Amino acid sequence: MLFLAAAAQRTRRARLVTGAVLPIFNHPLKLAGEIGMLDAISGGRLDVGFARAFLPHEFRRFGRSADESVARFREGVEQVELLLTRENVTHRGRFHTIENTTSLPRPTQKPRPKFYIAAQNTPDSFVFAGRMGYSVMAIPLTGAAMRPLLGAYREAWKEAGHPGKGEVMLAFHMFCDEDGECARAVASPLLDSYLRSLVEAAADWLDGRASADYPGYDRMIAKMRETTAADQIASGAAWVGSPEEISAAIARTREAFGGFEHASLQVNFNLMPFSAAQASMRVFAKRVIPRFAGTNQ
Repeated sequence: MLFLAAAAQRTRRARLVTGAVLPIFNHPLKLAGEIGMLDAISGGRLDVGFARAFLPHEFRRFGRSADESVARFREGVEQVELLLTRENVTHRGRFHTIENTTSLPRPTQKPRPKFYIAAQNTPDSFVFAGRMGYSVMAIPLTGAAMRPLLGAYREAWKEAGHPGKGEVMLAFHMFCDEDGECARAVASPLLDSYLRSLVEAAADWLDGRASADYPGYDRMIAKMRETTAADQIASGAAWVGSPEEISAAIARTREAFGGFEHASLQVNFNLMPFSAAQASMRVFAKRVIPRFAGTNQ
């Protein structure tokens, strides 16, 4: 949130979203106060993404058990929501107790900023987000496996009686150049390095570590270890190429995943030079965005 506080002072219209805050490692009172402050200084432009964390070494360093991840996460989100939407809050949870407390400053947006739930591999996380009426954010690193997960989210949303069909934000690596081969030559090594660093950070899941709160993470990380930039581009999980190629990839991705409302673009991944990332963004803005503007796509 510190970065978004700086970004809030340099922008006027852009929405700001955390990606994401971690209730498991933070007290709900701290999070609610920081969210209220950031919503205020941004003039009500904040959306809040919450995540459970998934790197085993983080749990070790913070002295938390991965087996408490779901319980701590859901209690934390519940308490943060209470603190943002009510005054004089009392809530006695398993991990934190709040007694007759009003969090200040109060949020600028009423009743509170939009909540996103980060979900990746666990169907129950998508169902939870839909049932609670929260938006969902995900990274489609596993390609087509994302479709049933998003379907579970939409169905849970509908069954809970919420209006509409929910709201999905998917994150994609993006690099655009007028020459598609040039785009892949620049971005592919950097994307491969990013994938390697992600697998290295999560490698504890490959050493026999297991948790009921993270089912299948060993298989997911093992699969990711074999994944290359070329695989990510081919599956639509990374948008890399010419404007025409990326436009086609967006259309295929919408069809493959069953549609989504927002794309969160990672434009300066790994050691991408600033000048290259900026040039890519400009080509994307000029040549790709207009193809989808005003089309509900």
